[in-house]
Amino acid sequence: MESVIESTERDTKKEKQPECESCSSIQGAVEKSEAAANKQCSRLDPQEEKTKAAFVSNKRDFSDPVYKEIAASNGYINRMSKEELRAKLASLKLETRGVKDVLKKRLKSHYKKQKLLQAAQTEASSTDTYYDFICVIDFEATCEENNPNDFLHEIIEFPIVLINTRTLEVEDTFQKYVKPEVNIQLSTFCTRLTGITQDIVDKADTFPQVLQNVIDWMKSKDLGTSYKYAILTDGSWDMSKFLNVQCRISRIKYPLFAKQWINIRKSYVNFYKVPRSSTKLESMLEKLGMEYEGRPHCGLDDSKNIARIAIRMLQDGCELRVNERMHAGQLMTVACTVPIEGGPPPQFPHSRD
Repeated sequence: MESVIESTERDTKKEKQPECESCSSIQGAVEKSEAAANKQCSRLDPQEEKTKAAFVSNKRDFSDPVYKEIAASNGYINRMSKEELRAKLASLKLETRGVKDVLKKRLKSHYKKQKLLQAAQTEASSTDTYYDFICVIDFEATCEENNPNDFLHEIIEFPIVLINTRTLEVEDTFQKYVKPEVNIQLSTFCTRLTGITQDIVDKADTFPQVLQNVIDWMKSKDLGTSYKYAILTDGSWDMSKFLNVQCRISRIKYPLFAKQWINIRKSYVNFYKVPRSSTKLESMLEKLGMEYEGRPHCGLDDSKNIARIAIRMLQDGCELRVNERMHAGQLMTVACTVPIEGGPPPQFPHSRD
């Protein structure tokens, strides 16, 4: 929904090319690393997570020989053609779809994880730095073709796609439509864009009841109690704009469980080193060699496609983590140095005084 309303940022970042040694020694480092890989490493198991976390936190000394080996591997990978990259990925039983930059990142990430795990075999940490589940949320909201500055966007669809980060599969989905209370009549543009009709919202519950349904569903999954979880969105607007405004309209406080989230656009740009202008949903899918499935701007279908991107990023070695939050009603960035914590047990927020 955000891409229809927000303007596209144009800033770009270029991937730095690491320095490397002679071609023969570089290729040897890659082949040595490949021989040590006994299985596909698209996602670390819990013990490997602890091992890697310990090594990274305790020995982030880039003069360490392991980082020289990683840099050598990266230099060799940077000179590979797209066909060579695909052949190497196929030999490692890794995904071969995507543009060249994505393929390079995938192969580099694989070798980096292998080298770090080998170097950290004797290290351990009691801290689990991953979430058990990720809740992908992409709201649909009321809109006009030319939204006036003071237009109140009310949530009319609340979907959730639940990703199990251990199995890298979608475990369940949730979807509820919401009856608007201010602009109760949907515009023709809104219905054409989202596929949500007036009859659908007229029969739906208002937002407070739907939010209670969401909380009950999350509790049934033991999120925040037995399992660590994080919210994930496609951009900042779902939480900082739509949910923030909706809570004011419904005269309830902002729910604590939604106060921090993973903005997948930021994670995508930082991980794959692509321009920010390439982070629209369709563009992210295309660069990963995938196509959109379903109806665009259906909240549930958008969430499913965002989940596909998140799963592919996890497979490629990206450590998805919270990078944005709400504080005192304002959008804030969460630094990557902040310890990773799961969301709190979901509770219905208090009414606004």
